[in-house]
Amino acid sequence: MSNYKNIKVIGFDADDTLWVNETYFREAEEAFCTLLSEYETPNKLDQELFKMEMANLELYGYGVKAFTLSMVQAALELSNYNISNKKLEQVLNIGKTMLNKPVELLDGVEEVLKTLSKKYKLILATKGDLLDQERKLEKSGLTSYFHHIEVLSDKKETNYSKLLNHLDVKPQQFLMVGNSLKSDVLPLANLKAHAIHVPFHTTWAHELVTEKETNGKEYKTISSLKELLNLLD
Repeated sequence: MSNYKNIKVIGFDADDTLWVNETYFREAEEAFCTLLSEYETPNKLDQELFKMEMANLELYGYGVKAFTLSMVQAALELSNYNISNKKLEQVLNIGKTMLNKPVELLDGVEEVLKTLSKKYKLILATKGDLLDQERKLEKSGLTSYFHHIEVLSDKKETNYSKLLNHLDVKPQQFLMVGNSLKSDVLPLANLKAHAIHVPFHTTWAHELVTEKETNGKEYKTISSLKELLNLLD
C-alpha cells in the first residue's frame, strides 16, 4: 500500500482524467465509417484507420490534427483514390468539429483541484497537440490551479524523468493521476514514483496494456477523482 506522506507535487493527466475526450474520438470514428461505408464494412474501416494512426504516430504525434491527417490518408487509400473532393472536405470537417467541442469536466474535478492546490503543487502533464490542449485548458477554467503545465510529445519513462528533473522533484515526492495505465501509471511505477489510476469508461486501443505488464507494479486504482481527497487527507 502506497504511503503518500512525502508527496509534494501531483501531476494530472488532462484528457479523460479532467475532461471528456475519448468519447469524441469514438463519435468521429463512427462518422468516418458512415462517410466511407460504400467502400468497406465499418469494422474494416475502423481497423484500417487505427493502422494508419499507428503508422503515422511517430511523424504526427497525438491529438486531433494527427487523427484528422490519418483520416484523410485512410480515406484516400480505402477508396482507391476515388473519393470525391466533397467527401474529403467532410472528413476534414469531422476533425474541425472535434476541435470545436465543448470542454466537459468530469465529476468533482474542480472541487478536487481546488482542495489539493492548497497543500500541494499541482501540474498538468498531458500529451497531444499543444494548441488544442491550450484551448481546452483555457475553456476548462482550471488554469489557475496549476503551478506548471507540460504538453509532452509522449509519456514514457524518459519524458517523466526529464519533467521531474525540470521540476526539481524526487520520484518519491511525485504522484501522477490519470486514466491510462500505459501513459499515466506504469512509467511512474517503473521510476519508483507514485501513481493513481482513475479509469475512464472508454480507452483508446493504443493505450491498452496486458495483465503481464501491470503484474507486480505498485499503483492504486480509484473509481472517481473525489477519492483522492480521502487518500491524501
